[in-house]
Amino acid sequence: MPSERTKASVVVRNATLDDVQAIAALVLKVYGRPADGYTPGMLRGQISSFPDGQFLVEYDGEIVGYAASFLVSEDLALKPHDWIEITGNGYAARHDPEGDWLYGMEVCVDPEIRRTRIGQRLYNARQQLCEDWELKGIVFGGRMPGWKRKRKQYPNPEDYVEAVKAQKITDPVIRYHLRAGFEPIGVLHNYLEEDTDSGGHATHMVWRNPYAVEVKPANKVSYSVKERVRVATVQVQMRAVKSFEEFMSNVEYFVDVCSDRRADFVVFPELFTLQLLAFEKRKLSPAESIEALTRYTPRFIEEMRELAISYNINIIGGSHPTRTDDGDIQNVAYVFLRNGSVHAQEKIHPTPDERHWWNIKGGDSVDVIPTDCGPIGVLICYDSEFPELARRLTDEGARILFTPFCTDSRQGYLRVRYCCHARCIENQLYVVTSGCTGNLPNVENMDINYAQSAILTPCDYPFAREGIAAEIAENVEAVVMADLDLTDLNFARSEGVVRNLRDRRFDLYRVAWKDGG
Repeated sequence: MPSERTKASVVVRNATLDDVQAIAALVLKVYGRPADGYTPGMLRGQISSFPDGQFLVEYDGEIVGYAASFLVSEDLALKPHDWIEITGNGYAARHDPEGDWLYGMEVCVDPEIRRTRIGQRLYNARQQLCEDWELKGIVFGGRMPGWKRKRKQYPNPEDYVEAVKAQKITDPVIRYHLRAGFEPIGVLHNYLEEDTDSGGHATHMVWRNPYAVEVKPANKVSYSVKERVRVATVQVQMRAVKSFEEFMSNVEYFVDVCSDRRADFVVFPELFTLQLLAFEKRKLSPAESIEALTRYTPRFIEEMRELAISYNINIIGGSHPTRTDDGDIQNVAYVFLRNGSVHAQEKIHPTPDERHWWNIKGGDSVDVIPTDCGPIGVLICYDSEFPELARRLTDEGARILFTPFCTDSRQGYLRVRYCCHARCIENQLYVVTSGCTGNLPNVENMDINYAQSAILTPCDYPFAREGIAAEIAENVEAVVMADLDLTDLNFARSEGVVRNLRDRRFDLYRVAWKDGG
């Protein structure tokens, strides 16, 4: 019996956060150098900002095409701009839920896949989205790679584009866009410096949706569908426990309390695992303390993971100083999700005190953590005082930041508190803080603590008075919870009294990360 030949399967679908690594591999394959493509953080930002606008093509189960797009207002879409400004440095951070134009920021196709019209499928998906959402059309900056060869003949890029339209000369990319129904309405000068074949310029391409309605109803963003997340913060009394089992029993008590009240997240303080040093037979030196804590790391991770699963709650496990695989001593926040996965976020900026007492080194990366309630970020204590970190996490899609902290004075606490509230306002997101109180007399550098843990919000009409959803009294052990409505953030970002994210001046400034983010 002759074998049947199965045809290759081609699927077009929306990208998800689970696809990020595969898309990053495709982008690297297409562009050759990491610096010319997108970081995983940028891809997470694109997908988190506008999931409906990110498309990919699978060919026999392998991702071979990706298109990134987001919504912008007509004013922004049709006026002169450059790529960094319009895309928010590659994160789709300029996405406007009220926008009436779809902006195409990227289309890339596996160069090894031929005669399957992957690019056309991606453009078709965008056009279908425009028709379904009754948007005015699609706009983007298109490459004009033939201009470099014809520059002497057409020193003005506008003349070059007109010559291509008149079919006096040919340019493969411009011709492709013209055949796809796009029209150039001008040239975007200095659009993308890295595109040397196009002289850094781009065609300002537009496709107008024939089914668009002239006047769209107000409040296109739906605020009736609530995205509520219940968060809990624990202010922990540092105490001299007699065993690891007693320490974990105390932790389980709070996890049980928060789970019983159906919290989605619970956060513990920075360095709360230093209680494990209290039952050592003698007072340890800083170096000995780190080695002792490192011995507990595998057991701590496994038992916290089991708590997250059994109590069906996501746990931000404070922070735990430990010696990592590369030999450095780092202050690490472990995040235990209720699906059983474990994530780690190193403290990027150790304080002078941490460097002196514990020889703690700073980490080298900060990224969002995907959860069942959307991407979140973790900034340990001092890291909250560096706005660049929170802005990156926001651009990657985080709408809630968790800040475990450990401060020994009111002044130190207020530095963290004021900076966390500043992060709420400038990024229009929520921040949940958790601190230690009490003391550990037999542990170096833990003789006193000061804390007032809180759940903080932006300062605008939809949010709590004074931007405080809930807070605990100073220096007492307690738990506090609040329901956070993520759709209120959408409202603030698109229609708030001030719109910090949207009003950034990408034409004047940006943060350049070492990893390209």
